[in-house]
Amino acid sequence: MKLETINVGRIVNAHGIRGEVRVQPRDGDPYFLTEFKTFYIDGKPVTPTANHVHKSLVLMKFPGVDDMNAALTLKDKVLYIRREDAHLPEGEYFDDELLGVEVYDEATGALLGEIKQVETYPASKVYTVKGEKEYLVPAVKDAFIRSVDLDKNRMEIHLWEGLATDEH
Repeated sequence: MKLETINVGRIVNAHGIRGEVRVQPRDGDPYFLTEFKTFYIDGKPVTPTANHVHKSLVLMKFPGVDDMNAALTLKDKVLYIRREDAHLPEGEYFDDELLGVEVYDEATGALLGEIKQVETYPASKVYTVKGEKEYLVPAVKDAFIRSVDLDKNRMEIHLWEGLATDEH
């Protein structure tokens, strides 16, 4: 289902004495977070006055957060963005949007289950689909994933032999 807001990272600590915070990106790509002007913390919009990558983290400075103590009050807060601000290419989705999507076998139309987990591996993401059986489906468009329609809460896959976890 399409979400209104997307969890994109977590403030893990203060950085320095001038009120900057360290943000751990949720998907591992720190540069993605530098594309946004507005974030949401506890449902309130906040616009960083500084936002840049430092190693694998993003350093941000928020208005009114001017020293280390103020920055430490934000520790463990989650940063969200509005889904519509992300401008993802057609056919790309955030992992959280795929959770709960029903998965069907494109050949038979049979309901296989719903996506319970999305894991990232070096080759591709893998969707854990649970129904009567559990399936591990590589998130490879055309080879496995035939179609995704979040409005209908539906994904169709090409069911290859060996995708069920209890098949040997």
